[in-house]
Amino acid sequence: MTDSGDGARTDAPSEAADTPADGPNGVVGWLKWFWTTEKPSVIYIRDVVTSVAAVLLIGLVLFGISGIWPPMVAVESGSMEPNMVRGDLVFVVDNDRYVPEEAPMYQGESTGVIPADTAAETGHEEFGRNGDVVVYMPNGNDRRTPVIHRAMLWVTDGENWYDRADKSAVGGADNCDELNHCPAPHAGFITLGDANPQYDQQSTLSAPVRPSWVIGTAEMKVPYLGHVRLAFSGQVAPPVDPVTAENSSASMSAPSPAMPPAGTPRPVA
Repeated sequence: MTDSGDGARTDAPSEAADTPADGPNGVVGWLKWFWTTEKPSVIYIRDVVTSVAAVLLIGLVLFGISGIWPPMVAVESGSMEPNMVRGDLVFVVDNDRYVPEEAPMYQGESTGVIPADTAAETGHEEFGRNGDVVVYMPNGNDRRTPVIHRAMLWVTDGENWYDRADKSAVGGADNCDELNHCPAPHAGFITLGDANPQYDQQSTLSAPVRPSWVIGTAEMKVPYLGHVRLAFSGQVAPPVDPVTAENSSASMSAPSPAMPPAGTPRPVA
């Protein structure tokens, strides 16, 4: 209690009064005091603890759904415009998680990915166009930035896939001999950024993408939130021109399908 100067008395909060004279009793007592005290310094710590706990809980829920850690990736270039733009945060699911019937089979197992040519027959669309959008390790190299592009074709080992290719995406090749990775050196996906002029395989970004190189499929995006991740990773350069940058891609940390590493998503090209 304090005197306000005109004889009236008012109650004023006191840190000493906020804590029992002998201190909280036992672990339960301390926890109860921590969660109920109005002491400013403890309120700040409590807010930080609850915020971190909420983020971890959301992360665990997303991991349970996606099977990948981290389950969110940040797009760092314009190669998937207009369906994905730099700064989008994309939710990715392990391609073995929810296996569609239309996905091609490889060595007796589903690849878990529906390429655009098959999707055109079934009406399957993702992010504005036919075909699944995949996050993959170029040439299976987990030291390179993962790429997020659309699966266009599934090719078999030794296949002359020129005849099935979109002639506007082969870089002027007139036949299989002039097309990189044709005949196909192994079974895999032919991929393409929605805004790019050539297949990734023709631009030498990667050989046909083996199923084991696929980290997951993109399922949904949240605009703008990826800018936060890009800022922390130092990705502050202006967006890449998707017309001239044939090798541009999108970003995320490169989790191994077998043992996902801890950490935060890094950009994917």
